[in-house]
Amino acid sequence: MNNVQTIEQVYKWFSAGNAQAILATFDPAIEFRLAQSHPYRGDGGAWSGPDAVVAHFFMKAGPEWDDWSMEVIAIHSLEDIVVVEGRYHGVYKPTSRRIDVEVCHVWRFRDGKIAMFHQYVDTARLRVLMGRSL
Repeated sequence: MNNVQTIEQVYKWFSAGNAQAILATFDPAIEFRLAQSHPYRGDGGAWSGPDAVVAHFFMKAGPEWDDWSMEVIAIHSLEDIVVVEGRYHGVYKPTSRRIDVEVCHVWRFRDGKIAMFHQYVDTARLRVLMGRSL
């Protein structure tokens, strides 16, 4: 698979809840960064390594969402970088509110593995949906 195909597959695995397949695409030193003020991010910056991504993101977000998906609007490939414009869809279980929010992801590859993920999303809107204040 090329980088774009890998990212397309990662989104399918996210929707299916297949964390093991996603983790297999990660570089052991992956830098995983959610948007600033994202409810799952906490006070820190990026998480480093697949174990940190699982503990701080997958284990928290996975059980809280139903029918989560990433609608891909456009993919831009720049050698070892893939930029994805899209929309999140799904239902946040604790509030039963549906999400439909614009998002941008930046993925960086190293030696065929995902070495960096950076998310940009309207965190104020996400916090309202999730019933969480700043």
